[in-house]
Amino acid sequence: MTCEPASLASDAAGADPGGARYGAEGWVDIDGPVHYLDFGGPSRGPVIVCVHGLVGSAVNWSAVAPLLTSRCHVLAVDLAGHGLTRSLGRRTTVQANRHLLHRFIERVTTTPAILMCNSMGGMISLLEASASAETVSGVILVDPALPFVPARPDLLVAAVFATGGLPGLGPLLLRGVRRLPPQAIVASLLSLCCHDPCRVPANVIAEHVAVARRRAGFSEAGRDIGIATRSIIATAGFGGHAYRQGIASLGCPVLLLHGEHDRLVPASAARAAARAHPTWSVTVLPDVGHVPQLEAAHECASAILSWLDSAGRLAAHASTPPKPAESSIRRLVRGKRREPE
Repeated sequence: MTCEPASLASDAAGADPGGARYGAEGWVDIDGPVHYLDFGGPSRGPVIVCVHGLVGSAVNWSAVAPLLTSRCHVLAVDLAGHGLTRSLGRRTTVQANRHLLHRFIERVTTTPAILMCNSMGGMISLLEASASAETVSGVILVDPALPFVPARPDLLVAAVFATGGLPGLGPLLLRGVRRLPPQAIVASLLSLCCHDPCRVPANVIAEHVAVARRRAGFSEAGRDIGIATRSIIATAGFGGHAYRQGIASLGCPVLLLHGEHDRLVPASAARAAARAHPTWSVTVLPDVGHVPQLEAAHECASAILSWLDSAGRLAAHASTPPKPAESSIRRLVRGKRREPE
């Protein structure tokens, strides 16, 4: 049975925030404040950096991250114009946020990172992995925004993207959405992105509501999301040759998880990517939508941990912090790297 938006809003309003499995908040200066969550994990475990999608935030990973921290150190960043990272003059395009992600990895890790990414975050992470292989040891794609393939579009999703991408109307529409109660905003997004929103834990919904409440005063939010939307369409569209070439040149291990009932990125796009990249590990999750990390967290965690022990073991080894004697040598080498132009 599928939850109604009103039911989701009620559940979120009644949830106990104190019971939420929320990561420790952190901030780093990358041409302005950048917010992130540190979910913890072993000091010498593989480092996973989580990258959310359009209109998302670091709390998009709060259901799956605690299931991985017995083995991995998990962090999640808020990209510019998303979550609690305000743009403050920074651009919110795919490429601009790719540069931000690169600098974030350099600032918060001493090793290459495994990028775990959803939707737009998958696009940004694939671009980062292809442009700067020394910072990325592996990629876990969760319903990524892949290059467009011929498919019958979901009419509601098509209308949302078409309207949201218009320079004038998009920001106006998003400002209208921002005036809704935070519970209603979260409920609407989960209804669009999940096959069955009832599967998302109430405390995780409460975390999303808390972020939406904190974003309510961000007057620039509509403009920022509109710019990001147009950038996604341009990058994934039939003219996005650079994105396709970047994916083709990828050399690190890749795990692709995709919901069979994803309305935003059809499963046919994931199957096309799997055919084009036979070295990728691919799992299509039945009865799941666009955000499996929220809707099917245990299934995602099981697939990720199995991959780390098999096809992703080299990625896990490369992203594991060295012993103290080795660490100073690695820091010296990383200090000589140049940031991407």
